[in-house]
Amino acid sequence: MSPSPIIPVILSGGAGTRLWPVSRKSLPKPFMAMPDGETLLGKTLERALSGANGATPVVTVTSSAYRHLTEALYARVAPGDVARQQLLLEPSARNTAPAIVLAALWARAIHGEDAVLLVLPADHLIRDIAGFAACAAIAESLAREGRLVTFGIPPTRAETGYGYIQRGDALPGGFAVARFVEKPDAATASGYLESGDYLWNAGMFCFRADALLAAAAQTCPDVLESASACFAATPAAGASLIWDAATFSRIPDISIDYAVMERADNVAVVPATFDWNDIGSWSAIGDELAPDAEGNRGSGECILVGARNCHVQAGSRVVAAVGVSDLTIIETADAVLVAHRDRAQDVKRVVEALRERAHPTVDAHVTTYRPWGSYTILEDADDCKVKRLTVKPGQVLSLQLHHRRSEHWTVVSGTAKVRVGDDEFLLERNQSTYIPVETLHRLENATDSDLHLIEVQCGDYFGEDDIVRLEDRYGRV
Repeated sequence: MSPSPIIPVILSGGAGTRLWPVSRKSLPKPFMAMPDGETLLGKTLERALSGANGATPVVTVTSSAYRHLTEALYARVAPGDVARQQLLLEPSARNTAPAIVLAALWARAIHGEDAVLLVLPADHLIRDIAGFAACAAIAESLAREGRLVTFGIPPTRAETGYGYIQRGDALPGGFAVARFVEKPDAATASGYLESGDYLWNAGMFCFRADALLAAAAQTCPDVLESASACFAATPAAGASLIWDAATFSRIPDISIDYAVMERADNVAVVPATFDWNDIGSWSAIGDELAPDAEGNRGSGECILVGARNCHVQAGSRVVAAVGVSDLTIIETADAVLVAHRDRAQDVKRVVEALRERAHPTVDAHVTTYRPWGSYTILEDADDCKVKRLTVKPGQVLSLQLHHRRSEHWTVVSGTAKVRVGDDEFLLERNQSTYIPVETLHRLENATDSDLHLIEVQCGDYFGEDDIVRLEDRYGRV
């Protein structure tokens, strides 16, 4: 009898606040482009596909708000593997224990109790795919024996930003875990480095579904009980399953490390023989760029004069830095970050300050992505708002109306199918229409090319909550 499948489970969550202003709620870290133009989530998917059997599903756990972003990304990265994608969608933000326990319940129900899960966070950068696959094979072997396996990174410095794992007795290809250690101070981290007995906790795991659930029953029965109730309350829904919101919200908000791994007695660690970068700050992003003779790292249109050891990323404008050193400068269309390179971890405090002010740059970019395409804000004033809309082929916006604003649509390129009130008609390039307040309207692209148009809103309020949807293809009514 053939062995049970090994199922990659990608955890695509996390706000990535230390990577503001590029990572935001509407487009968080897994979807942001790396210096090579690829996304972290796309790279993780490729890594998962490389090690999985061709008939095995690849599971992604993410927010329901990112369903369409994830589907669109996967269609670009792996168009031939779309049928293998299984999305487990969370209706609200929780933590890794609910995500992984529910994934194990799903795997047990669909693929049997001995199905092996290989859990991969979407924000890790690994280039040595062959080395990763070799370590994953060792982890799978230990997992099939019933062990809960984690991956440890041999430390290269006295890092205080990572948790540590102390190695215990030797096992085939790995070690039993003696203990997990929280992020240490500098002196303790130096001691760990010198001892050679400690590994960085990478947050990647491998275990059988039944072994993980049995451990959860012992170490966090409240998590298992509430997750089981959520699983039972959620109807099967093919390739995109959204957990029942009411029962999901009752699952304790706790990490898998605290809930299971640090309390279980059958945990093993496989030391990594591959490269690994936890993309958690701008310092990590800068490390991916080759420095010039002065130690500067730059991307986009940046000009550096007499600068040393700076990381400059220009997004929408030219950025010039003159006579400065040891700075991180990150520019986007609506925000600029300037920080000392040693203070990369403190960027999250900027986000906290902006959140206290309810500033829009915490959550949204100038360009916002929707299931039907995207829009870019060109002007946002007290008396009007101007957007450039891109509607993808075959997509349609909701049938909607507004109480406090009117709209003008002008087609820039493509053909728009428009409904205003009871009238339906086509708009070609350089044609426009007017939608009065309180008037039902809808916009559709029935062609096989992108539709671009300019939307001018006039009124006294332009918030997204002044959209009253009567019909919507994407379930947003």
